[in-house]
Amino acid sequence: MFDFKCAVFDLDGTIIDSMDVWEKIDVGFFAKRNLNMPNDYMEKINNMSFEESAKYTIKRFNLNEGEIDLIEEWNEMAVYEYTHNIKLKPNVKAYLEKLKENNIKIALATASPKELYEPVLKNNKIFDYFDAFTSLEEVKKNKSYPDIYLLAAKKLKVNPRDCVGFEDILVGIKNMKKINFKVVGVYDKHSSNEIEDIKKNCDKFIYDFKELL
Repeated sequence: MFDFKCAVFDLDGTIIDSMDVWEKIDVGFFAKRNLNMPNDYMEKINNMSFEESAKYTIKRFNLNEGEIDLIEEWNEMAVYEYTHNIKLKPNVKAYLEKLKENNIKIALATASPKELYEPVLKNNKIFDYFDAFTSLEEVKKNKSYPDIYLLAAKKLKVNPRDCVGFEDILVGIKNMKKINFKVVGVYDKHSSNEIEDIKKNCDKFIYDFKELL
């Protein structure tokens, strides 16, 4: 059950239940501009950094706004939610405790910047379980590339072959597999359109972390 040296976790949609918040933020963002949010928008930006999302949004919708302005607007809307309201998915804390009991190193590999991941982890009292933190801001490439997962393993000083990764999106799972992570796919309703492909590409698929306890 714990025949690995480290566990690398995605954040949004994997260990925290935040995707509804992002849908709310995105809908509000478009409403301010008298635009309807396209059905594929969240899926398109799901593996991007804030900077990439801003570039994509400005280009796709021909917005006469700067990237920094969009990022600041998204941050302003998100920080309060991440600091006060967003909760863990069921049984996440119990599983992290079990990993620590078995001397497994734990890292975060997230698209969210530090001003979001730090308060949500602290508010849910799991920040101190993590030995390393990595975000897309550090690697300058989105999750269509394995760089963020490689950096997480490097920070933990562990060979990728000795890591288990936890992800809710298909592109992240595929890139973990490319670098020889074992991968646990985690169910999130916002990735349900990819669920069959996710199941085919991961080593194990779970609906709830209690399945690992």
